[in-house]
Amino acid sequence: MTVPDMQLNDGYTIPQLGYGVFRVPPADTERAVSEALELGYRHIDTAAIYGNEEGVGAAIASSGIARGDLFVTTKLWNDRHDGDEPQAALRESLDKLGLDQVDLYLVHWPTPARDNYVNAWMRLIELRDEGLARSIGVSNFLVPHLDRIVTETGELPAVDQIELHPAHQQREVTTWAAQHGIRIEAWGPLGQGKYDLFGTPAVADAAAAHEKTPAQVVIRWHLQHGNIVFPKSVRRERLAENLHVFDFALTDDQIAAIDALDHPDGSGRVSADPNEVN
Repeated sequence: MTVPDMQLNDGYTIPQLGYGVFRVPPADTERAVSEALELGYRHIDTAAIYGNEEGVGAAIASSGIARGDLFVTTKLWNDRHDGDEPQAALRESLDKLGLDQVDLYLVHWPTPARDNYVNAWMRLIELRDEGLARSIGVSNFLVPHLDRIVTETGELPAVDQIELHPAHQQREVTTWAAQHGIRIEAWGPLGQGKYDLFGTPAVADAAAAHEKTPAQVVIRWHLQHGNIVFPKSVRRERLAENLHVFDFALTDDQIAAIDALDHPDGSGRVSADPNEVN
């Protein structure tokens, strides 16, 4: 099974479906990532704050998969935005991952009250130019944050990784990103189980129609919208299930029904507001 690649605005590509290790316990990470790689995943998304970069690195080292066939993302945490801290932080992450370069390095949150995300972004540009990160981007950035870093540096992020699921579709951000050639990565793509997404008629009916699980339907909805997505699981059977989403397509009506689950006022958010994380 081949996962399609998405073209980034810097000329590189990224697998559209990957495996995210948010909240995967460090002790379980090597096993879980190894199983994901065995099943065919080639895109792994981690972060310094997850505390499991070593497990990701151990799984990569033991996999026998050529480095060029893997796509690895990690992220800069909020207390490392000042001065030259981003450089030190990435080198620490590379040591833990056992890599010379990450494929994508992200500013994890804008932390607007600290007002230092522009410096963090400038340092990521330098790290990309030094060859320590092939592509660079941001995470949890809203339109004012995106507009500011682009205005002040002239450099577009390759991606913006945001909370995105049917109840919280962030259309202001996704529209701005599309207008500027920035790819959207969806974290919490299934709503983190914090509301009955799978029980909604829009999802349940589509699952029945295609003889797929509700999770597969929602992942397929993301893919057809052009989102890069990495659902998280530590169960092998669920990892396999999440990967088998390329043998069917939702109809326009099914897509529209899931689109209609959005809460445009933001009340569908299940995690933190980026303006309040500092």
